[in-house]
Amino acid sequence: MIEKSLIREKLYQKYIEPTKKKRQEYIGIEVEMPIVNLDKQAVDFEQIHKLTDHFMQHFQFEVMSCDDDGNINAARHPENGDILSYDCSYNNLELSLGREKKLQVLYQRFCDYYTYIQQELKQYHYTLTGMGVNPYRNYNRNIPIPNGRYRMLFHHLNSYPKYQNLSLYFHEYPDYGLFSSASQVQLDVDYEDLPVMIRAFSRMEPIKALLFNNSILIGEHEELACCRDMFWENSTHGINPHNIGMFDCEIESVEDLQAYIESASMYCVERGEKYINFSPIPVMEYFQQDTITGEYYADNSYHEISFSPELEDLEYLRTFKFEDLTFRGTIEFRSVCCQPIADVMTVSAFHLGLKKQLKELNKLLQEDHVLYHHGFSATELRRLFVRQELPAFVEEKDLYELVGQVVDLAKKGLEVRGYGEEVYLQPLYDRIREKVNPAQRMLREIKGGKRVEDIILEYSYLG
Repeated sequence: MIEKSLIREKLYQKYIEPTKKKRQEYIGIEVEMPIVNLDKQAVDFEQIHKLTDHFMQHFQFEVMSCDDDGNINAARHPENGDILSYDCSYNNLELSLGREKKLQVLYQRFCDYYTYIQQELKQYHYTLTGMGVNPYRNYNRNIPIPNGRYRMLFHHLNSYPKYQNLSLYFHEYPDYGLFSSASQVQLDVDYEDLPVMIRAFSRMEPIKALLFNNSILIGEHEELACCRDMFWENSTHGINPHNIGMFDCEIESVEDLQAYIESASMYCVERGEKYINFSPIPVMEYFQQDTITGEYYADNSYHEISFSPELEDLEYLRTFKFEDLTFRGTIEFRSVCCQPIADVMTVSAFHLGLKKQLKELNKLLQEDHVLYHHGFSATELRRLFVRQELPAFVEEKDLYELVGQVVDLAKKGLEVRGYGEEVYLQPLYDRIREKVNPAQRMLREIKGGKRVEDIILEYSYLG
């Protein structure tokens, strides 16, 4: 049993202390993209491993990690910190762009990498595309990367049948991590701005859904324009709702935020290079136990093991909040689907601009009566707005005026930065004018007779 004061101090050092360091304003971007075999066959992982080797040689990346079969699943540029990796599966490629001050610098590097990868994939009749769900997922071998972390994660997500006594709804896609893709951005946050930043961006989530929805399960659950929320919330990650989604309580102070972090659950640790998975346990409760029983993988099967909690286990506390405070002193915004590649910078530009207008954004949403003050919380509104159809209480004209005001704030924030980054917001103004997001456009085109393959290519164009 570990004293609660020690646990709280360790959490404070991990999450809160880094925000007190005075830093220059940096941006980090992560773009996950599905790899699609246009021949409607499974992606051949051997070809993906060749791509990785060629990419590393061309851009002089270095090996970060290999899977259990010796294949490279992550590589890093030694100077700028950019990373090429595969998220959960070799069907899902991720480009993580190391921190920079200007979006243009990151965009140019993304374009260089993306153009090269597409040229390599073209020879196999493959492509990357800008969709939040792999449109050809049913043709693929949806198996996790063979390493300890992803094997553990896959096992954890597939363990949902043993939680039926919790009276929770679990969806039928425990392998969703193998075919879903996100666009994420990390922004440095100052200690003084923590509560207001989380409050403002939490209230923003319904609007973000309306603008960025782009995850359709073609032929299934097509009422959802963004099924990624369902994937996370109705999986074993959502057993403790404080690990995923939005903050359902008001975060008025840093103390409120730390208390919320303390209410999150742990579900894995490592011991002797073995990943151990166990039923999710809230952090403070976890450290009050003498022993915990979990499972680890060895010799092609899972084995039971008991272990004692150690304070260092906090390294394995992993939450998936839409606004996630990290150990780097950043907030990672993780609720947005992968966007059409031509619009790839909209996500980072939108968040970066609004960060510069926090007080104005908070005031706008606090005083709003278009979305709020109709009997729905921010979480409930988000769940309504990830659907294809607008809820009945919303006046469409008023709604898009509000969304336009928000994007105008983002533009103003970028103009204050003075780098010309507001150009990346133009696709959002187009969506507002047309009253459509990428998911809605995709379904309209499919219903209008366009082939899915044509949309895949349309969403893959760099522009």
